[in-house]
Amino acid sequence: MPDCAGTWPRRGSILAFDFGLARIGVAVGELESGTAHAVATIAEEGGNARFARIAALLAEWRPVGLVVGLPTRPDGSEHDLSRRCRRFANQLHGRFGLPVQLVDERFSSCAAEGELAASGHRGRSAKPRLDAAAARIILQQFLDARAHAD
Repeated sequence: MPDCAGTWPRRGSILAFDFGLARIGVAVGELESGTAHAVATIAEEGGNARFARIAALLAEWRPVGLVVGLPTRPDGSEHDLSRRCRRFANQLHGRFGLPVQLVDERFSSCAAEGELAASGHRGRSAKPRLDAAAARIILQQFLDARAHAD
């Protein structure tokens, strides 16, 4: 799966995923405006159900590309989940034919927890929102880096 973020158009939607074994957070953003928003948390069990939900989101948002958070340790080394995230990114590319960019997601969950706590969502009430909020942070990092590269 090549790094194709540089070949994407200047306009269009991007979907981002915070992959986890139990849940996948999803966010959407716009290349032109450079803004990202949390969309959903996929909690379906089993690969087929998850990919069916992803297909529905792709049909709804019609993205020009996808972003997947790649977990790394604080020192930048591979995390236990890194290999699975790479596999997920490859599956997205293979199934849907869209360019996929991996983005370092170091500290995104901690930042998402902080944002949710600041908005009054803590503990169990924050859990359903946490993964989508982390996906939004991952996507915002991608959009910000892209804007600075132009």
